[in-house]
Amino acid sequence: MATNKEKMLAGKLYMAGEGELARDFNKSRMLTRLFNNTTEEQKEYRVELLRELFESIGESVYIEPPFRCDYGCNITVGNHFYANFDCIILDVAKVKIGNNVLFGPRVGIYTAGHPIDAGVRNTLLEFGTPITIGDNVWVGGNTVINPGVTIGNNVIIGSGSVVTKDIPDNVIAVGNPCRVLRSITEEDQIYWEKQKEAYYADIE
Repeated sequence: MATNKEKMLAGKLYMAGEGELARDFNKSRMLTRLFNNTTEEQKEYRVELLRELFESIGESVYIEPPFRCDYGCNITVGNHFYANFDCIILDVAKVKIGNNVLFGPRVGIYTAGHPIDAGVRNTLLEFGTPITIGDNVWVGGNTVINPGVTIGNNVIIGSGSVVTKDIPDNVIAVGNPCRVLRSITEEDQIYWEKQKEAYYADIE
């Protein structure tokens, strides 16, 4: 018979707070408490704690305390990840974050779901659906990413968005519910390359 953790990771109904899930949950609470009590002088220690908390992390990962998650062990983060203050990741299902991803303050990633039927919901059974975020993604502050969403590569999500459906590559998307505003074009690249050149010219 499958354990509650196996059911949870398979996207089936499960009961939290029992067996291995309780141990994972308590470990996460301990590690996030230690992480959130660190100071800016303890950057290496913060990385050690994140490596113990997450399933895996890449190089140059920086998360501003405070940070919260359910289990941590279901989160994979690529290289050059930055999350601003008050990031929350409810990782009852897998959360995969690519390379060169930026989160504004108060970004919430919620894989957790509850049955629509109140009678079943009141038994405390729940389920989760994975979330995937591609490479080179900037998520604006106060954005919520809902269960089952995949965000493509080279995407900007405007602040305050509620992402309920998949977002394709190379777009700016905003709103509640979040919708594609426009594509990111070659003209954007040319404009920002000129701005970068002007910046470096000023400091030479």
